[in-house]
Amino acid sequence: MKFPSAWAAALLAAATVAAPAFAAQGDVREHGLANGMKIIVMEDHRAPTVASMVWYRAGSMDELSGTTGVAHVLEHMMFKGTKGNAPDMFARTIAAAGGRDNAFTNRDYTAYFQQLHKSKLPLALGLEADRMQNLVLSGEEFAKEIKVVMEERRLRTEDQPRALLFEQMMAVAYTGSPYKWPIIGWMNDLESMKVEDARAWYDRWYTPNNATLVVVGDVDPQEVFRVAEEKFGPIPSRELPVRKPQIEPAQRGIKRLTVKGPGELPYLLMGWHVPVVRDMEKDWEPYALSMLVGVLDGSDAARLDRTLVREARIAVSAGASYDPVNRGPGMFFMDGVPAAGTSVAELEAALRTALRKVIDEGVSEDELKRVKAQVIAGRVFQRDSMFYQAMQMGMLHTVGLPYDSADLQERKLREVTADQVRAVARKYFVDDNLTVAVLDPQSVAPRAAAPAN
Repeated sequence: MKFPSAWAAALLAAATVAAPAFAAQGDVREHGLANGMKIIVMEDHRAPTVASMVWYRAGSMDELSGTTGVAHVLEHMMFKGTKGNAPDMFARTIAAAGGRDNAFTNRDYTAYFQQLHKSKLPLALGLEADRMQNLVLSGEEFAKEIKVVMEERRLRTEDQPRALLFEQMMAVAYTGSPYKWPIIGWMNDLESMKVEDARAWYDRWYTPNNATLVVVGDVDPQEVFRVAEEKFGPIPSRELPVRKPQIEPAQRGIKRLTVKGPGELPYLLMGWHVPVVRDMEKDWEPYALSMLVGVLDGSDAARLDRTLVREARIAVSAGASYDPVNRGPGMFFMDGVPAAGTSVAELEAALRTALRKVIDEGVSEDELKRVKAQVIAGRVFQRDSMFYQAMQMGMLHTVGLPYDSADLQERKLREVTADQVRAVARKYFVDDNLTVAVLDPQSVAPRAAAPAN
């Protein structure tokens, strides 16, 4: 399992490894509405389809203690009807038009998307504009949907030992950052949440001056701008709350925790605080850290799988991951499952040895060249997806980075040197910067047999 999540893994790829220039599919155009909403359009005429996404710069990091999970709850409620549309009409309408739709909530943002025939784009934009301003938040619908969210938490976190470990680790690793609480929210907060909490979140953040529309597909940008003006232009902007700096205090010593959970095998997760991209042009450390991920993980030739799993056979699995694009702080993860006869302590020592080897001996030019070739080549396939391109642009813009920086990202990755990879390993992979989490597997009692008739 790669952390922090499946969505983050996709965004990691989008951020760390750039596709060839967007111009290969078409120019990227932008337009700003008078109410503050940004429209970004990229032409891609290979198929008569379109990917449309509305991004709100509001995620779990904007929540307050006591209402954790409200961003995700509101995402669910956005499908529960408006003044002019009955509950669930949004999804039914898109499906009837031959499209599909969904949404996702992250620590940094919430996004809603549709994939459908290009002729149906005005329909999708009209529905999005409608729920941006006319959402009906009824107590009856909320009471049903909050139970759905609580069950989702049980299934995806509380019944998944590794997810539970990750949640607990984040709560320990971060002191001041709101990244310390889970996107789905603590169960107690969900149990005590009221429809008024969701309404307050909607009123606070769901305004055009906090939103971006990204459209990729077989479209004419000027026509998209015209339709966007028609659908979203009349919606008035609202004053946004002041976002105060949320700087994570420096860690001053190693942190350790053990979490008991159902399972057969122990699991080790280690995390170091590291920087993320703030200036796409000037920063270099996040790109070097991204290359370090490729050195350690990502292919059969990567160090962890080759040395720990196949050669030494002290691990069933071992990996590394890092998300360099966040509004908040960053963390570099290493994880693994020890092989039979190997303790968690021995696996931790082996992962530390792999890092120490990078610090002491560095990375060879041939190894770094191979990693660069792999990560750059991987984008060739992903650039064929309209959805991926919309994801990349929307995510980058929403976290405050240039959405049209594909060429720049690729150049920065190519410029990473072996000395830089060694330098970031030496600088950040120290114990004072480390949190170690261990899953202590607990046997699950077998269900009692049903009494014989």
